[in-house]
Amino acid sequence: MLVGYARTSTVEQEAGLAAQVCDLEAAGCERVFSERISSVAMRTELEAALLFVCQGDTLIITKPDRPARSVADLLAIVGRLEAKRVGLRVLSMGGSEVDTATPTGRLMLTMLGAVAEFERALMLERQREGIAKAKAERKYRGRAPTVMRQSAEILRLKEEGVRPTNIARQLGVARSSVYRVLDKASPASAPTTVPEPPTPGPQKTASARRSSSRRPYSSIRLGRQSPNR
Repeated sequence: MLVGYARTSTVEQEAGLAAQVCDLEAAGCERVFSERISSVAMRTELEAALLFVCQGDTLIITKPDRPARSVADLLAIVGRLEAKRVGLRVLSMGGSEVDTATPTGRLMLTMLGAVAEFERALMLERQREGIAKAKAERKYRGRAPTVMRQSAEILRLKEEGVRPTNIARQLGVARSSVYRVLDKASPASAPTTVPEPPTPGPQKTASARRSSSRRPYSSIRLGRQSPNR
């Protein structure tokens, strides 16, 4: 079965989407999945097409940038299709048609993968050189913690009554990180002020202490009483 997929980024490209659907139907597609959405967003129709196809089917697209946002993304899609034994056919790739069911098509995709891996290696090498230079100049501070950049949002959601588990799920951070931000912002974590000891009064002299410790003298002397005669 031939399955097609078409996509445009905006609603204003309605004519482009209709043209893609027309080309896919002309290529013999029995089922066409189409959507108007950016390539960086969640493409629900593409996911539906990848789940719909089965062994022996062929997914047809007009250009390689319709389902994929990059070469690595395209190779990932091809890998999912190959795992289900589904072919990929591109109607226009540099002016020529590519079919992964043919040796030439597989060769072209392999070359694309090699180029993507080479570009990735160059990017990592430049990144390492830049970090080494920044460290030598004492300008490298590293990446800022992700949760610290979202601390204001965490506190706002907490004030709205959102539970820490839901905050972590909504912001895509660890629950322990959410608790750490909340603990730092709580009043209990603030340093407590130790009260100063009271200022001692004037010291009493030794004679004053002795006089104050004496018991008052009783004017009644308790003696031995003689028996009555």
